[in-house]
Amino acid sequence: MADEEERFPLQINGTPVRTPIALASMAGVVDAAYARSRAAHVGAAFLGGYAVDEPTIAAALTMAGRGRSEFVFDDPIGAMQREVVALEGSGLVVGLNLRAASPRGFVDVARSIGPSVVYEIDAHCRQPEMVGVGAGEALVHAPDRLEEAVRALAAEGVSVSVKFRAGVGDDREIARRCWSAGAEVLHVDLMDLGYPKIRELRNTVPLTLIANNSITTFDRMREMLSHGADMVSLARGANERTLAGLDAAIARYADDQGWYNSPKQLCRGGDVRSLAFCCMPVKSCPLIPTLEKIGLSRDRYIALKLDSVRGTVLEGGAQTCFGSLAWCCKASSPCMFRDMTLAQAGVSKKEYMQAKRRLSQQIMREVFAVPPGTA
Repeated sequence: MADEEERFPLQINGTPVRTPIALASMAGVVDAAYARSRAAHVGAAFLGGYAVDEPTIAAALTMAGRGRSEFVFDDPIGAMQREVVALEGSGLVVGLNLRAASPRGFVDVARSIGPSVVYEIDAHCRQPEMVGVGAGEALVHAPDRLEEAVRALAAEGVSVSVKFRAGVGDDREIARRCWSAGAEVLHVDLMDLGYPKIRELRNTVPLTLIANNSITTFDRMREMLSHGADMVSLARGANERTLAGLDAAIARYADDQGWYNSPKQLCRGGDVRSLAFCCMPVKSCPLIPTLEKIGLSRDRYIALKLDSVRGTVLEGGAQTCFGSLAWCCKASSPCMFRDMTLAQAGVSKKEYMQAKRRLSQQIMREVFAVPPGTA
C-alpha cells in the first residue's frame, strides 16, 4: 500500500484509497460480487442502491414490478451485512448507497452495521416512486431534510457521503449544508455540466469530491481532477478494460508529476487549490479578485504562504521572481529561474509538486477553517 499512499494521499473513512477510481452504485447491479470482480483497478465501491425503510421498499417493489433492476430484500440490513462481509480483505473502501424516506431509516442501518463502511445518502434517484415517498432526488428539493439526514448519520460516528445530481437544486447550498452537517464525501453526477461544476464545488467546500458521469477516458478523468475532483466514479462504463486503463494512466501520471490531481493555475481557470502556484499579489490578474471572494487579505495570503513553506524545499529561491519558490508556478509551466533553483538544490520537479500539494493543503485549511453556520 505504500506506493499507492505516496501516489494518492487520499483517505475516506480513515482508510487509504489505493486509486482515485470508484464504482458508483447501480440498483440491482452493484453488489459485492460485482465489486470484487473489478477490485484490482478501483479504490472504492458504493454498493446499492438499497431501499431500507418501509416507504422506499414499497417504492422499490413497484419499480421492480415495472421491469427495473432493484435490490429488494425481506431483510435489507441482513443482506447488506452479508455484502460487507463478502468484501472484507478486498482492499476497497466500501460504501452503501441508501434510499430512505426519513433520517431514521439511515440511522437504523448505521447502528446495525457500524463504522466500517461509508453511508451514502441517495439524493440522486429520480424515479417517481422514490421521489413520491420523499427519498432520492426529493431530498435535493428539500435541503433542510437532506441536512437533517446527514446530521443524523454523522451523529452516529460514521462516514457520510451524499450522492446527488448537479443542476437540480442550488448545488452550492447543498454542498455547504452537507459540509456543515458532517458529511465527508460529495458524490456528484455532473450530467452535462462538466468540469465547471466540479470547480464551483471545490471552491465551496473542502470535502472529498467524486465526479461521476461518462468519465471513461484519461483525458476526461484529468479534466475533472485538475478542476477539483479527488476521485472519479464509473457506473455503466465500469468494464474491466476501461478501469484498468484509467488506473494505469493515473498511476503513471502520479509517479511522473508528483501530484495526481494537481489543479490548473488560477490564471488558466484553476480552483482555489491553485493559490499554491500564484505569485505575490502585485499585478492585475485573477489572484486579487479571488482573494477578495474567499475573504483572504493580501497580507494574510502572503504570511500564510511564507509561514507554510518555512523549513521546506519551497522556502529558498533567492534568484526567483519574488525570492522564494513559494511564489513559483506549476512545474509544467516553463521557468528558467525556478528550474535553476531546483537543480541547484537537488530537488526534482516531482518533489517540487509534492511540496506544492502540501502548501495547497495548508491554504485549504485556512480558507475552509470553519463550516458555514458553525462560527
